[in-house]
Amino acid sequence: MNFPNTPVTRRQALATAAALAATTALPTAHAQAWPSRPLKIIVGFPGGSSPDLTARLLAEPLQQALGQPVVIENRPGAGGNIAAAAVARATDDHTIGLMINGNMTIAKILNPDTTYDPITELTPVSLIAVAPLVLAVPATVAESGAAYIAAARASGDKWNYGTPGVGTVAHLGMELLKSRAGIAPVHVPYPGNPQVITAMLGDQVQMSLLPPGLAMPQVTAGKLKAIGVTSTGRSSLVPGVPSLSEAGVRDFQLEIWNAVAAPNSLPKAHVNRLATLLTEIVRREDIRQKIFGQGWQVAGTGPEGLARRIKSDTAAMSEVIQRNRIRPG
Repeated sequence: MNFPNTPVTRRQALATAAALAATTALPTAHAQAWPSRPLKIIVGFPGGSSPDLTARLLAEPLQQALGQPVVIENRPGAGGNIAAAAVARATDDHTIGLMINGNMTIAKILNPDTTYDPITELTPVSLIAVAPLVLAVPATVAESGAAYIAAARASGDKWNYGTPGVGTVAHLGMELLKSRAGIAPVHVPYPGNPQVITAMLGDQVQMSLLPPGLAMPQVTAGKLKAIGVTSTGRSSLVPGVPSLSEAGVRDFQLEIWNAVAAPNSLPKAHVNRLATLLTEIVRREDIRQKIFGQGWQVAGTGPEGLARRIKSDTAAMSEVIQRNRIRPG
C-alpha cells in the first residue's frame, strides 16, 4: 500500500525513526554511564604502606578519567587476604582492589582456610608495578656473590636466613633459592623486616631477601652488602647490583608486584575500560617517576599479561609450598 507523501506523513516517519534510534541507543548509553557512583579501591594494608601509596597515586588520575570520585578503603589484616576476600565478594560493580602477588596467586594453596579463591573469584585487571628482592648479607662479607653462595653451600645447615614470617614472599623465595643454588640455611622468622635487618647486623642470620627500599639504604650506609637481585637481569632500582644469575644461580627469578583486581561479577567491558585507563595512567612520565620513587618499576599490562604472571608465579610458588609443606604460622 502506498502512503501519500504529505508533510504529516513525513513528520510521523521522522518521529518514528527518532524513537527507534533512541530505543536502540539505550543499552550503549547505559554501558557508557559506568561508573555511575564513586569507585572504591580496597587495600589490604594500612595507610602509608606500599600498596596504599600506590593506590592513592592512581586514585586522582583515575578519578579524572572516569568522572566519578575514587575512594580508598583500607582493610588491613591476614597479609591482605581480608581485603581480597571483600573484593571477591563484591557485587556492586563499583569495587576493585589493589593487591600484592600473594593475594592473587597462592593464598588458598598456602592456607586452605582462606575464605576466597584468587584463581576462580578474582578477575585480573592490570599489573601495575614490579620489583626484585635483594639478597642481603652482613657488610663484613668480602666474597663475591658466587663465592658467598659457595660458602653457603659448604656451610650446610649451620647458617640461618631471616624473613618477616612463614609464607611471606621472602620465605618462599628463599626456599626456592635453596633448591636452585643447592644451599641449606635454616629459616628464622621474625615479626617484620626491621627485626630481620637487626638480626643480620648482629650476625644472628647470614642472609635475607629484602625489598630494595629497605635493603639499599643499609647497603649505602655500609651496614649490609647486596649479593644480588632476584630478577633475571640487573634492575635500575638497585644500580650496580648484579643479578643472582651472575653469581651462578640458574633458573631463578622472583619479583614482588602489585596489581589491580576485580570481582568476577564485574562485567568484562568495565574490566577492559579500567585496564586501558590504568595502563595509560602508569605509563605517564610523572606517574612512572613517582612509582619508581616508591621502589617499583612500572609494568602496566592488561588483563592477559597479569593472568600470565599469576599463572607462572602460582606454579612456581605452589611447588615450593607443597615440597616444603609450608603452612602459615
